[in-house]
Amino acid sequence: MSEEHYPPRLIAMLEAVWGEGFLSPGGPAEVARVLEGHDLTGKAVLDIGCGAGGIDVALVTAHGAGYVTGIDVEDSVLTRARELVAAKGLTDRIGLVKVAPGPLPFPPGTFDVVFSKDSIVHIPDKAALMAEVARVLKPGGWFLASDWLIGTEEVSPEMAAYIAAEGLDFGMATPARYGAAMARQGFTDIRIASRNAWYRDEARREIDRMKGELGAKAAAIVGQDFVDHNIAVWERMVPVLDTGEHCPTHLAGRRP
Repeated sequence: MSEEHYPPRLIAMLEAVWGEGFLSPGGPAEVARVLEGHDLTGKAVLDIGCGAGGIDVALVTAHGAGYVTGIDVEDSVLTRARELVAAKGLTDRIGLVKVAPGPLPFPPGTFDVVFSKDSIVHIPDKAALMAEVARVLKPGGWFLASDWLIGTEEVSPEMAAYIAAEGLDFGMATPARYGAAMARQGFTDIRIASRNAWYRDEARREIDRMKGELGAKAAAIVGQDFVDHNIAVWERMVPVLDTGEHCPTHLAGRRP
């Protein structure tokens, strides 16, 4: 197994479930919901955790972003993202950069918008994250994101079992911890909106698809054992979605 959290086989599996270039649920429609009420036309956007590139393609083609800088920490996802961006003919509008965990490698006030979709779950220190987001945003710029949050600071055995099954470096935070981190940096117009009800139903549909035709097609690429493994992960996720402990959430805030 690769030391990277997202080896090519997992990328292929997640794209089969969630769509070309996407490593988290909802695809372009969920990107649009995160951006609702915000115009990206001509703007400089930073995408933290660009993954396999589908997000950045959507930011440019569907929302008119002037230039998107997508960053990630893993070569595997960046390789896939570069393939997708090149195939779409968007290398002049999207730049993809490998970064090390820690401070963002950009000068202060570089971006109009900092975006992220279900990626900053991998960053445990939300206070440090929001300090960096505030630093690289222009005055009046927006932080617009979705992330996987946890309902309470106490982790149940069921939640611990799900996180262990995922095998990823999840650093989940509560809505209160996110809100406090944003407020500490002076963000205004803070919005924190649960998407738990949507994903409870969506996750069940995903399991059904993995057990059906989609899973059969994916098995031809990644192997039936890997499909079965991912079905088992999803089946551990559903109970903690039902309790609200696992809480996909939209986040927004404006830098003064």
